[in-house]
Amino acid sequence: MLHRSLILALALSVSACSSWVYRIDIPQGNYLEQKDIEKLQVGMTKEQVKYVLGSPVVIDSFENNIWHYVYQFKSGRNEKFNARKDFVVRFKDNLLVSAEGDFELSENFNTPYEN
Repeated sequence: MLHRSLILALALSVSACSSWVYRIDIPQGNYLEQKDIEKLQVGMTKEQVKYVLGSPVVIDSFENNIWHYVYQFKSGRNEKFNARKDFVVRFKDNLLVSAEGDFELSENFNTPYEN
């Protein structure tokens, strides 16, 4: 009985130290910056958008003209630092026609891109 009590006490004391355990930050997806979003303009090709933003996390399997850029950050230290950003671009005939999400589009976005 004493042996079981010691094991139980040890297990409880070790679990109390779990706040001392180092937990890593987990970034997942495409990290986008506002300066990259500002480079986008209507009329850019898929290749040009991929050059500016990188490869999308998700290409809609039913509509390959919709690309989803998703970024999620999970802090190992404090949940208040957790973040999620979404950005969606749409193409028609291989050209960028719209974009929306958690970023502001530039004033030049609706100005057709000239090669």
